[in-house]
Amino acid sequence: MARSISSFSVLEYFSESGGSKCGYCNRSSSSLSHGMWAHVMSAEDYQDLIDRGWRRSGKYVYKPTMHQTCCPQYTIRCHALDFLPNKTHKKVLKKMSKFLAKGDITKGLTDESTMDMNTLPDLLPVQDHLCPDLRDPNISTKEGLQEPSEAIASNQATKTFFGSESKVQKKRTPHPGVGVDPARPLCRKAKDIRRERKRQKLLHGQPEGLKVEPRSSTPSATATASNPPTQHPQAVNRQSKLLEEFISDQGGPDASHHLEVKLVRSSPRSTEFEASFFDSIALYRRYQQAVHKDPLSKLSQQQFTRFLCDSPLEEEHRADGPSEGYGSFHEQFWLDGKLLAVGVLDILPRCLSSVYFYYDPDYSNLSLGVYSALREIALTKRMHHEATDIRHYYIGYYIHSCPKMRYKAQYRPADLLCPESYHWVQVEHCLPLLDKAKYSRFNTDLSAGDDDCPVSLDHVMVLYNRCAMPYNVYQQRWAHSKDEAEVREYASFVGQRCAERMLLYRG
Repeated sequence: MARSISSFSVLEYFSESGGSKCGYCNRSSSSLSHGMWAHVMSAEDYQDLIDRGWRRSGKYVYKPTMHQTCCPQYTIRCHALDFLPNKTHKKVLKKMSKFLAKGDITKGLTDESTMDMNTLPDLLPVQDHLCPDLRDPNISTKEGLQEPSEAIASNQATKTFFGSESKVQKKRTPHPGVGVDPARPLCRKAKDIRRERKRQKLLHGQPEGLKVEPRSSTPSATATASNPPTQHPQAVNRQSKLLEEFISDQGGPDASHHLEVKLVRSSPRSTEFEASFFDSIALYRRYQQAVHKDPLSKLSQQQFTRFLCDSPLEEEHRADGPSEGYGSFHEQFWLDGKLLAVGVLDILPRCLSSVYFYYDPDYSNLSLGVYSALREIALTKRMHHEATDIRHYYIGYYIHSCPKMRYKAQYRPADLLCPESYHWVQVEHCLPLLDKAKYSRFNTDLSAGDDDCPVSLDHVMVLYNRCAMPYNVYQQRWAHSKDEAEVREYASFVGQRCAERMLLYRG
């Protein structure tokens, strides 16, 4: 059945040209990538593109040339359904709870302290969340402690000097007994009992928007024989407090501050988005000036709109999809009626994808970059109840050669995308390889290749003279063969499925 042009994604492809300045290592002409201008794009097409290493900045979609660029950028995703907050995440959540309850901002972990990202390129900003590097290289084992036997001997000598040797010996000699009564249940700590009660309460009657995610026991469909699925360490501890429990504890009728989180559609612009547009751009300017040291002259309304409001994604709604639909959104954090922070997001068929985040620099001590990422993971889990295919939280690019970007590997369980086979590999297997070389193939099966590699250009769809047609028809009718190498390169980067669904513009 014929399709109208309006039902296709329409893109212009730009082959790789001279390198640009890298926003991570500051080297000139060393950042290499391929790009496309997306006039319009479906959520399904963009989902397949980011699963092949592409990302968008406004309507510009780009893919780093991984084996040549100075700082390889690997697509990373978090398994939102199995995510459990670590110690640092819990501190951030508790800090926010304390602030909302008592109005107290304590000094501690801040976004700016370790995430000064003011060198990011203007045209291709790949900053998603200003979060700290959670790995602490200064942690080491304590030295100078006595061995257990030396400590006992020292303690024994001290007590003998004071005439209490007999008492020490008496304490060290256990009384005979029959052992643990098997008929009695094991003792449990009071805090574990309270956690279990609260967990059951959330499971059976939690408020809307704070649904607890059931644990997934199904291995990932993307696992390969060479990279067998293993049980993620964080998914084992069932006694750990859930992310939703921390969030549900925040606020209340007697709280000093009220935090309201709104998800508003940014493209096409909703009424709620239009009403808060000038608040949003004012907050963006304050953030860029304070955190990235950008001059006000560069922060025009046009630049803000092109960068964070324009999106090629169409608004889509499906019966089995999330209530908000698919497309581009702004998640707004309102503190006592004032805009505190904004997260730019894409809701796609299989994930929630983070694009950018900015906040009020006066509240940097709240670690809002970390906090927003945790809220977005919770949002992903909530959407999974409405659209079961949404299971992952995409955090943008992981850049191992840039220490400031390594924090993304701490949102686990997580996978990195193999740049050659486009298979997902657990981050624990990838990091040792990246410690040896900044570019690496993660799939250890060298025979595994690109499953979606195009074998023919006959079915690659192009748009010419406002008509959609296969590339071989375009060649026959208009005898254009000079662009065959470029079309073949485009098809190899987007994959056969996207090449057959999307329209490549031919001027």
